[in-house]
Amino acid sequence: MPLPSRMPASDLKPAHVFYLHGFASSPKSTKVGYFSQRLREYGIEMQCPDFNEPDFTTLTMTRMLDQLGVEIARLDGAPVTLFGSSLGGTLAILAAVRFAGRVDRLVLLAPAVMFAKPGHHLLPPERVEEWRRRSSLPFFHYAHNQERELAFAFYEDSLQHDAFNAAVRQPTLICQGLHDASVDHRMVEAFAKTRANVTLSLLDDDHQLIKSLPTIWNDVRVFLELDA
Repeated sequence: MPLPSRMPASDLKPAHVFYLHGFASSPKSTKVGYFSQRLREYGIEMQCPDFNEPDFTTLTMTRMLDQLGVEIARLDGAPVTLFGSSLGGTLAILAAVRFAGRVDRLVLLAPAVMFAKPGHHLLPPERVEEWRRRSSLPFFHYAHNQERELAFAFYEDSLQHDAFNAAVRQPTLICQGLHDASVDHRMVEAFAKTRANVTLSLLDDDHQLIKSLPTIWNDVRVFLELDA
């Protein structure tokens, strides 16, 4: 299905694209590989910072934002396009506000827009209290295929970053699965509904969106005007 006519009319194809990976993921994810290859066919090299560095235990949204800010600053004022998956989508939204003059467009894949709310989807409330008491808990890390400890500071810090109410002005494409068990599509719909700059594509897919990648890529090509 063609994207709505309110898609952005940019004069230039993106020169700098960052992919912001999800929670307990890495730059080696399936989606990173897929979009990197597609963009390379247009002469665009996608960059994917590793937010597990220096270690997963001390991960916070603030650290991720600061790390991304360092990467953007290296580009000497050039505009950047951000792809963000799940928690990386949350990060992309927050970065679009913090670095508003540098971020020109967003592509969000199942963005965790409600992440800053107490009791967010990582754990139910009773496990959050356990996390608080123990100061850290093990989480399965998909990149390492094993559990890794994560400090409670991650949760406390996340409550300071409200992506759902962020004043995002940039043209934004969101692709969201209707069968997503991690991110409620109704919350994503509510986020998009109040923002005329956002185009939402609802897909018959789950959180990973793997089977929808060709469809998403077709929308991305239009959104980024790659064939213009």
